[in-house]
Amino acid sequence: MSETDQRISYFPLEEMDEAMFAEIERCAREGTPRPESSAVRAHSKVAFWAFADSWASLFRAGVVEHALKELCRVYVSRSVKCEYCGNQRSSEAQRSGLSEATMSDLLNFESSDAYDERQKAALAYAEAITWRLSPDDAFWERLHAHFTEEELVELACFISLTMGQQSWIRLLNIDHLQVMARDSASLAPGLESAEALAAARSDEHYWAAKP
Repeated sequence: MSETDQRISYFPLEEMDEAMFAEIERCAREGTPRPESSAVRAHSKVAFWAFADSWASLFRAGVVEHALKELCRVYVSRSVKCEYCGNQRSSEAQRSGLSEATMSDLLNFESSDAYDERQKAALAYAEAITWRLSPDDAFWERLHAHFTEEELVELACFISLTMGQQSWIRLLNIDHLQVMARDSASLAPGLESAEALAAARSDEHYWAAKP
């Protein structure tokens, strides 16, 4: 088996029940997550719905602004090198004004002018969780200056959920436009087709280029 072979298959669409198929269609229509990762999770109904329900509550709902969660999600993608997840963008976050320009400096967020202090605090939180840091009292004082305890719990649970999923998904060798390929919802700008994805991967500056 080569390093490009898919490790777990997509569960057949025709074998899904009505509710599961409707969720896959929603993924294709709205994206983030897109349908391929959901079609892998569909091998286990328990896992499928545990993720779908948690994602709906933590990513698309809650008290923390969606665009801030999207920044943290893409930060995790860049950190764990989940190419599949990192090539998605939340349409809702883009509609709220989160631009593609804000994604390029995520791993250097502390020194970047692209983020405000609340965003930097959230990204520091994502950094500490993702990289298993041991932050000091000043770190927590910073977080409490920008977030309520309700927000801190919600944000941590979201970061933890996306970090766990992306750490797994990066191993699967799945790709976009393989399930319900007619839809390109939530693909990052410039990556909306298989040809565009291939062209991006041939660029030496591609963010997920393999050494």
